[in-house]
Amino acid sequence: MTASPAPAPASTPVRLLRRALHAPEADRANALPAGAWWLWALGLATAASRTTNPLLLGLLIGVAGYVVAARRTDAPWARSYGAFIKLGLFVVAVRLVFSVFLGSQIPGTHTVFTLPELPLPDWAQGVRIGGRVTAEQLVFSLYDGMKLATLLICVGAANSLANPARLLKSLPGALYEAGVAVVVAMTFAPNMVADVVRLRTARRLRGRPTGGVRAVAQIGLPVLEGALERSVAVAASMDARGYGRTAQVPAAVRHTTNVLTLGGLLGVCAGTYGLLAAQGAVYGLPLLLAGLVVAMAGLRLGGRRSVRTRYRPDRWGVRAWLVACSGAAVAAAMIWAGAVDPEALRPGVVPLTAPVLPLWPAAAALIGLLPALVAPVPPSNRAAVDRPAQRGKEQA
Repeated sequence: MTASPAPAPASTPVRLLRRALHAPEADRANALPAGAWWLWALGLATAASRTTNPLLLGLLIGVAGYVVAARRTDAPWARSYGAFIKLGLFVVAVRLVFSVFLGSQIPGTHTVFTLPELPLPDWAQGVRIGGRVTAEQLVFSLYDGMKLATLLICVGAANSLANPARLLKSLPGALYEAGVAVVVAMTFAPNMVADVVRLRTARRLRGRPTGGVRAVAQIGLPVLEGALERSVAVAASMDARGYGRTAQVPAAVRHTTNVLTLGGLLGVCAGTYGLLAAQGAVYGLPLLLAGLVVAMAGLRLGGRRSVRTRYRPDRWGVRAWLVACSGAAVAAAMIWAGAVDPEALRPGVVPLTAPVLPLWPAAAALIGLLPALVAPVPPSNRAAVDRPAQRGKEQA
C-alpha cells in the first residue's frame, strides 16, 4: 500500500503578511515618493517636540538612525545624516554654554561651581552674566538642547532618505518656482560635504595635510568652484527646458488664488503652532485641516499658470502610505500621551530626579521603525539584508 503524498502546507495569515511586508529591491518603478519620507520624518519631529524626556528623545533618534542606516542610498544627499548629528551635538553644547554664562530662571539647590559675576546697569535687570551654576539648570538646558537636536536629526533623516529631485516633481505647479530654489538649497550642502570629503581624501593620498587653516583655505577654493560650476549647469539645463514659461489666466483667478493660498498657509502655520504648543492642541488640528483644504484649493487654481508636464509621476502605493502613516501614528500617540500623562513626557528638574521611560509612548515610538521593514531596499543594502536570511536557511 503506497503512502499518500503529504498535503501542501496551507498559507497562514502570518505567511501572507510576511510575504506582503517583504521589501523588494528598490528601482525607478517602486522607489518611494519623497513626500512619504518627509511625512514620516515630520511625524517623528512632531513627537520630539512634545517631550523633553531624554530617554524618549534618545529612542526617537535611534529609530531615525536605524531607518536611515537600513534604507539610505549612496547618493550625495544620503551622506548628510552625519552632519546633522554633529549639528545636533553642537546645539546641545551651545545650549549648555549659554546656560552656564547667561544663567537660567530654574531655581536650584545643588551648586556645581560659581563663576565671577559681571555687574550690569539697572536697565538690564533680569539679565546676568556669570554667577552660580546649579545642577538643575544644567539638566534643564540639556533636556531643552536634546529636544532641538532631535528635531534637527529627524529633518536630517528625511534629507538623507528623500531624493530632492523626486520631491520637486511631486510639488504642485503653483509651487514649482519656489520648489526649485528649495531643492537647490537642499542639495547644495550635501554636495559640498561630498566635495570636501573627496578633496581631503585626495590630499591625504598625496601626503598633504588635511587640517589647519592653510589646508582649509586650499580646499575651500575648489569646493566653491565646483559649486559655481554646478549652478551654471543647472541654470543652463533649466533654460534649455523652457523654465519660467507661464500661461495666461484671468485676473480674477489670480486674485482668488492669492487669497486662498495665503489664507490657507496662515491657517496651516497657526494650526501647526497649536499642535506643537502644549496649550493649543484642541484648536490646532481643526485649524490645520481647514488651512490645508483652503491652501490646496488655492494651489490647484494656481497650477493653471504652469504649462509643464510630469514625466513618470510618483505613485503613492501601499508601502508609501505605510511609511507616511507610521510617522503620523508616532506623532498622534505622543500628542495623546502628553494630554493623558504630561509629567512622564516632561520630567521635572526641581527636585532633581532621574527620568523614567514611559512604556506605551516608548512602544508607540517604535512604530517609526516600520519603514525599515516595508520600504524598498537600496541595491547597496540588499547584500546586508539577504546575508542573515541566507545564513538562517543554511542552518535550517
